[in-house]
Amino acid sequence: MTEIATRAAYRGAMPPRRRSALLALLVADEPGRPQIILGELRRVILDGAVPPSTAIPLREVAELFGVGHTPVRAALDTLMGEGLVTHQPRSGYLVAQLSAAELSEMYTVRETLETASLAAAARHATEADIEAVLTVHADLEAAIRDDDLLAYHRCSRRFHVALTRPSRMFRLLRMLETALHATEPVRTVVHADRSGWLALHNDHAHMLDAFLARDVDRLLTTAGTHHRRLESVGATLAETRSGGDSLGSVRTPRRMPSAPSPTAFLRTTRPKQRVTDTQPR
Repeated sequence: MTEIATRAAYRGAMPPRRRSALLALLVADEPGRPQIILGELRRVILDGAVPPSTAIPLREVAELFGVGHTPVRAALDTLMGEGLVTHQPRSGYLVAQLSAAELSEMYTVRETLETASLAAAARHATEADIEAVLTVHADLEAAIRDDDLLAYHRCSRRFHVALTRPSRMFRLLRMLETALHATEPVRTVVHADRSGWLALHNDHAHMLDAFLARDVDRLLTTAGTHHRRLESVGATLAETRSGGDSLGSVRTPRRMPSAPSPTAFLRTTRPKQRVTDTQPR
């Protein structure tokens, strides 16, 4: 038997390679432009729908989008810079996994950057900025009413972005976006217990209340409390890793807590009347 035939026989005897769980979640309805590929890969990873260390097969992703390897490799290299993807010589591209210490560090970075941007945002928010924050908070309430944890997870990120964007500190906001990318796949809401989830939502309501009142001190105090809760969930995840529940691992989204009812909870935490924007244009 020739060497080529031997290799072919060996490959035929090998079990078929497992299909990456990530491929089934990618949507390739539009032409495979570089930004479309990057956006889809980022969306799936940030949703936390695939476990850390999941393979991202270059060839299969390229075939799915109908492109060559170059644009896919460029998208993956961008995601590596954002801390969402890693590359290993033998394994190729993988969904990144943070250790408990790394997660805690990224929450510290996120809090530091968010604190600086929130202070400026509360002072300089325009009427359009206020409307944007109110719209996202309404989406959070809708996710609660629909018992949709994944939607709440997505809206939570949008809420934090909407609160900080009015700072107009664009370099800082880009760094904050990187920190958010690193922490989002953990899906804190999914891992928090009922009381922890309600506390996180309560924080959002009070942050909005302080933002609308342009009360910087109260906003920063509430945001600090919110970050302590997020870090507490991360610490809990670290304790459970020995039981096989790694950071960022996928859990089947559960229903929202049924007691107290979401609508009753919202009535007790609904923000005050929106204040009129008095900032100079």
